Amino acid sequence: MPTTDPFTFTTERSDRFHRAYAAGGLQGRLYAEAFGPERPAEVDAASGCTWQVLGEMVTGLRLRPDELLVDLGCGRGGTGLWLARALSARLVGVDVSPEGVAMAAERAAAFVAPGRARFEVGAFESTGLPDACADGVVSMDALPLSPDRTAALRELARILRPGARAVFTSTVLGPSHPGHERIRPWPDSLAEAGLTVENAVRQSGVERAWGRLHALWERDEAELRATIGDQATDDLLAEGRALRPLLDHLVTTIYTVRAGS
Repeated sequence: MPTTDPFTFTTERSDRFHRAYAAGGLQGRLYAEAFGPERPAEVDAASGCTWQVLGEMVTGLRLRPDELLVDLGCGRGGTGLWLARALSARLVGVDVSPEGVAMAAERAAAFVAPGRARFEVGAFESTGLPDACADGVVSMDALPLSPDRTAALRELARILRPGARAVFTSTVLGPSHPGHERIRPWPDSLAEAGLTVENAVRQSGVERAWGRLHALWERDEAELRATIGDQATDDLLAEGRALRPLLDHLVTTIYTVRAGS
């Protein structure tokens, strides 16, 4: 069984996660079965990316052609690449996983022209990008995984040009769970970093989709072990078993925030 928290993504675990997702296509098929028609097939995201999220990102970013979009926690690159093509934007993807970054770079040619996208290894708290370089930032189910939310949001504010926007997703315990009161509200953390919430929309149906995916991992455990190995399978099963008692209490929100002008 995994020796780390099922929601802690170290570089090693992130590399293992991306290798496993790319192995044999099994996980992509399970995500497609769980999320159904709400999942954009071309993005092929190992996340809760849905058409609703992509629509909110397009609307919230307000990018002009050739402006720079940064995808934080880009993984294999699907969300950022889809948006870069849709918005005629340039793209920089940043992720802690060297293997995810390499896979994203390989996928780029299927979405954008050469030279329009690049991918770099970096952390939420230290991206390595210049000040005020980004005309927009997205993060799909990734930013909340930072071990230091304050540092991550300060870094987000630093790389955004004044007045530019970021759109990200966050899943937290809702008011129906007693642990809700112990969670610092995102708007408070964002305000502390100098970011203003412009819009906050609940992502519909995603918690039920995650529940279906976790059940599929359990159903197909033997095939997963044969395809991606024991350690990666144990990671998935631990995540599903940890989340199962919480699914009815989870709330996923799509935040659009603006940097100070």
